[in-house]
Amino acid sequence: MGTPKPFFLWRHLNKLRWLSLSIVFAMLVALPFMHVYQTFTAAHAYDLLAPSEKQLYDVMETLTAVFTEDPAEDLDAIKGNTWSGSFFGLQLSDPLAVAGQMAAGLKVYAPFLLTALIPVLFTLLLGRFFCGWICPATLLYELNTNVSTWLSRLGFKVGNRHFDRRLKYAVLGVGLLLSAATGSVLMAAIYPPAIVGRELYYAFALGGFGAGTLFFVGTLLFDTLVARRGFCRYVCPGGALYSLLGRYRLVRIRRIAESCNDCAKCNAVCEFGLDPLRDHFGQECNNCTACIAVCPTQAMTFVLRPTDIPEQGPGHLGKQYLRAHSEKGSIDAAP
Repeated sequence: MGTPKPFFLWRHLNKLRWLSLSIVFAMLVALPFMHVYQTFTAAHAYDLLAPSEKQLYDVMETLTAVFTEDPAEDLDAIKGNTWSGSFFGLQLSDPLAVAGQMAAGLKVYAPFLLTALIPVLFTLLLGRFFCGWICPATLLYELNTNVSTWLSRLGFKVGNRHFDRRLKYAVLGVGLLLSAATGSVLMAAIYPPAIVGRELYYAFALGGFGAGTLFFVGTLLFDTLVARRGFCRYVCPGGALYSLLGRYRLVRIRRIAESCNDCAKCNAVCEFGLDPLRDHFGQECNNCTACIAVCPTQAMTFVLRPTDIPEQGPGHLGKQYLRAHSEKGSIDAAP
């Protein structure tokens, strides 16, 4: 049987992922302006607006006139953020928001629980996909990784420490316990997607930043100075929950050993420090497809199975495999 070949579009999915992250971030930037514009139109007091407010009104009117004649009503089609919101009538919530609210209220509110159903189902199918494809903080974290790479090339020392990945599960557990004890959803204060959405709203709708901005900048510095993508890998409570839900995801990446040359580019590009080269993806993998995109021999593909395949050994195009089989062939050929 011949060597399996991945679908040719898989290697371009990382570009689509970046587009998805950019669209989500752009929506979070646009929503505060839309909210302010809705407020102005509902007040029917254009002449009373300050010059800067009139300028905002005019720009938003120009941008939205193509889509609606009643912005005060129609622009409600998209509300909220990636923590919890409404998308054309479909109510969606981050599973962490639901878990935190249930812990804080010490009861299950069924309508709110249902808003997490779609994200949970997608996580069971695709794993930690929210972290790689939707989370607005991911866009900033990956750009920060590029900055750290440039700093390293310029001679600056960047952090590459490793910690126990189980730390984030402890953060999740303690966060839920504290929420139950205090009656407040405390994890929203340290959860990057919630922080980014909240701080963007503060900045553009209210004209300033909150304390969350300082915390988020601290996570960027932690990633640069201490551990690459360290907050997501070791601290993030949402990442912990998504990893648990997606442990037995059905769609996962696998290495095609017959096509692998052991170049290790897949390991180098992995933001979460996984080991695709040795078939170790695990529950942390968010199917970001960066390893697929960077592979020079197209030795990465998607498969449908609830667990990773066992370690396959060296790639068949790599020096170790070729040397071992060359020596074996020489022995077999000897009289």
